[in-house]
Amino acid sequence: MGSVNKSSQKYLYWRKKVFNFSSTSSKSKSIRAGCMPSRWSRAAVTSRGPGSSRLELAVRGGSTISVRGDSKMAAQAHTSLDAKLELAVSEWLKWDKNPKTSNLVKQLVADGKIEELQSCFSSRMEFGTAGLRAAMGPGVSQMNDLTIIQTTQGFCRYLEKNIADLKERGVVIGYDARAHPSSGGSSKRFARLAATTFISQGIPVYLFSSITPTPFVPYTVSHLKLCAGIMVTASHNPKQDNGYKVYWENGAQIIPPHDKGIAESIEENLAPWPKAWDDNVIDGNSLLHDPFESINKDYFEEIQKYCFHRSINKDSKLKFVHTSVHGVGHEFVQSAFKAFSFSTPLAVPEQKDPDPEFPTVKYPNPEEGKGVLKLSFSLADKEGSNVILANDPDADRLAVAEKQESGEWKVFSGNELGALLGWWLFTCWKETNPEPEAVKSMYMLASTVSSKILRAIAVKEGFHFEETLTGFKWMGNRAYQLIEQGKSVQFAFEEAIAPLLRYTSSGCASRI
Repeated sequence: MGSVNKSSQKYLYWRKKVFNFSSTSSKSKSIRAGCMPSRWSRAAVTSRGPGSSRLELAVRGGSTISVRGDSKMAAQAHTSLDAKLELAVSEWLKWDKNPKTSNLVKQLVADGKIEELQSCFSSRMEFGTAGLRAAMGPGVSQMNDLTIIQTTQGFCRYLEKNIADLKERGVVIGYDARAHPSSGGSSKRFARLAATTFISQGIPVYLFSSITPTPFVPYTVSHLKLCAGIMVTASHNPKQDNGYKVYWENGAQIIPPHDKGIAESIEENLAPWPKAWDDNVIDGNSLLHDPFESINKDYFEEIQKYCFHRSINKDSKLKFVHTSVHGVGHEFVQSAFKAFSFSTPLAVPEQKDPDPEFPTVKYPNPEEGKGVLKLSFSLADKEGSNVILANDPDADRLAVAEKQESGEWKVFSGNELGALLGWWLFTCWKETNPEPEAVKSMYMLASTVSSKILRAIAVKEGFHFEETLTGFKWMGNRAYQLIEQGKSVQFAFEEAIAPLLRYTSSGCASRI
């Protein structure tokens, strides 16, 4: 059992060195006696004859490393693994100034929970074209204050290298209503730390003063001609998650090679900069701007250009029910209906206000269909409404349901919505662009996983249809390229209930 005792001694040394635990505590005494907490050391030594043993060490992903040979070799393998983990944890505690996450890590060490420590520190969140998305909690594998600071530092340095006038134009940052009290994380907190990073480097930041829908961020990037945008949200993911979406200066999410370049820059800028933790420095700073009121005004004024039948809307007796599924959408959907001269929809009261616990649904994703819409069905039946609209928590997806003559509710798929909206927009566009030549410069887009119905309509009507790789990052970037060439992009959609209405020079002006 010598190898386990050596590991126990190293663990005790680590506890004393990093956490200043007393060696006279009962837990320390049990460790010195070789009684490692079971979850710290899952080492099993099995006799296989003279001088032979097998050491099974728990490692990342639940797999094992088996070392055959003498006890010395097994102990060296275990020591090597612990040394790597010790370095990661020690570095984390040196940098992390959030007492909740740092204390959570200290407690994991005190309780000997090596599997949890490995989960937190074995690998950093991967920064991709969608940015970051993970559970909130301590460690490099999760969303927390320190990983937000590190990510933003890397993004900041990458922007400095690639955009010469960054300090003149600046960036925009928005956030949803997510929060994780046990780790002290929240979308607003993360957004403020990101703003602090940029402002500490002399870069202007347009930080929304309140929760906002995701489409406002790319719109603001393009509308104000900014260099980039960040939206802190996990969209429709479970309540413990959060995310960090990144938009380039064209108003679209990043595509290669930017994702790889930003990821490399993050790794080069892990140590927090001197003012990184002091988010109070941004309050009253001349580099901090609040775009909330102006963007609300400009956005809803701009979408009025796409209201084709205002007089009919004013007289319509159609009654809508809307749910924001405990997200940010309520206020903004009300404003959108007013912009189109519709009566505002009835809000599902239990789901109207932002709530990071999402108490009435298992998953806050309107793609789940009838399971998420139970309260909406109930209100609609009570109020005599035949149409239900549902946004996801960051209001960039839309589900639609219609009551049938049978009394049953039909929940439309993303492909069905894409077909209906695409047809309607083309019909309205054609009324205002009757010239035969106009159709030759009009485009619609869809991703490769979506329905091909727009292709069929395009063949019949003479406009252009293009298919992109999966994801709005590809459709957004392609739409921008077409706009730069003088083309008109009227519509794009993906089957995941995510249509984009009218990509203009001001960006995704009407992304649902």
